[in-house]
Amino acid sequence: MQQPPKKDKSISRRGILPLLGTSLLLPFLGNSKTQDIKKDPEEEVQYETLLKPDGTIVKVKVNALKKSKVVKKNIPNSTFLQWIGKKL
Repeated sequence: MQQPPKKDKSISRRGILPLLGTSLLLPFLGNSKTQDIKKDPEEEVQYETLLKPDGTIVKVKVNALKKSKVVKKNIPNSTFLQWIGKKL
C-alpha cells in the first residue's frame, strides 16, 4: 500500500485563536501587582500653576513655594503689567 505524502504541519486558524486569546490576557495578569501598592499622601507631589514674567504658565511644586521668600507684597496692577511686559 502506498502511504499518502506527509504535509508539513502548518498552524490552522483554530490553532491561532487560543494563542491570540492568551496573549491578550497577559497584560491584565501583570497589572494586578501594581494595584496592591498604596501610595502615602506625603509622597504625592502637589503642583501649583504660576505666571512667569514673559506671560507663560509654569507648574511649581508646593514645597518649593513654601521655602521661597516674598520680594514684594501687594504690588499695584500697573507695576504687575509692567513686570510681565504689557503696555497700558
